[in-house]
Amino acid sequence: MATYEAFDRGVEVKGQTVLTIVEEAMGRFSKEYQERALQALAAEGITAPEPDEWYPQQTWLNAFETIAEELQPHVLDRLGEQIPEVAEWPNDFNTVSQGLLSIDEAYQQNHRGGEIGSYEFENTDDRTGEITCNNPYPCPFDRGLIRGVARKYASVDAFVFIEETGETCRREGDDTCVYTVYW
Repeated sequence: MATYEAFDRGVEVKGQTVLTIVEEAMGRFSKEYQERALQALAAEGITAPEPDEWYPQQTWLNAFETIAEELQPHVLDRLGEQIPEVAEWPNDFNTVSQGLLSIDEAYQQNHRGGEIGSYEFENTDDRTGEITCNNPYPCPFDRGLIRGVARKYASVDAFVFIEETGETCRREGDDTCVYTVYW
């Protein structure tokens, strides 16, 4: 399976997620980036996203791909970093490990309708863990998301570092990427 290709055509993304990413996260970059994201959505038939509606994940992924192509893939990394700050997020904890575990909970809350994928986290040491991203989102977005979550819950003096360490990668057509996170 390739990046930007939904695992299941029945999967949907919550409208609030779409709005948060476009209005809040993209809006942190510039008005032009935000407008480009809205244009990418409109080209896919989403002209006025509503927070309580659900939209086909494939449509959302198509817009993501357009954003990456037109604004460069590094934008997706920076976009992923913004998510824990702007999105509704489970926040009844205060450690990096719990934060990284919460990525899957947030993902599950904002996707429905078939095989949506997952994020699986496992501690491997006191300040190290491994996260397996089994979803159709692009690698740069997931790296940014993981970094953003880890930084949010890490101590002020911690240096957060993410390294792709798995045998498979979505850039090469696989369904999963595995990252080691150090904090």
